Amino acid sequence: MVEDFFHKDANERLHKPVNERSSANQQHIKIWKTVQAIPYGNVACYGQVADLAGLPGRARLVGKALGKVPEGGWNNQAVPWHRVINSQGKISFPAGSDAFIRQKGLLQDEQVVVMGSRVKLADFQWTPDLAELLFKLEF
Repeated sequence: MVEDFFHKDANERLHKPVNERSSANQQHIKIWKTVQAIPYGNVACYGQVADLAGLPGRARLVGKALGKVPEGGWNNQAVPWHRVINSQGKISFPAGSDAFIRQKGLLQDEQVVVMGSRVKLADFQWTPDLAELLFKLEF
């Protein structure tokens, strides 16, 4: 079983179909809903998503939850996992990997400038305004 995991490419592991009822816990759902709120053309950091989801200090849980997004998204809406990067503004996948190339391409499709593996957070980081904090985000 463990061997099967390591023989799959990263992209296949990221988009593994998941039974929403059995695998989705409340923390994952909070994370998915928060990631769904990240606007097109913006990025957020793992820790930022955790904070906005009401899970301060749980940045690693964000990565884990994004790896378990159901194939069809959550609540019939895509979960734009590619908009989440690390706190240094870098794509977290190994440079050159299929997952890295896919994430970089998806960000560039949204006009996010990716230089090497880095996004300039000062230009592209999502900063929710008061209305978003009060009315769009639940946590």
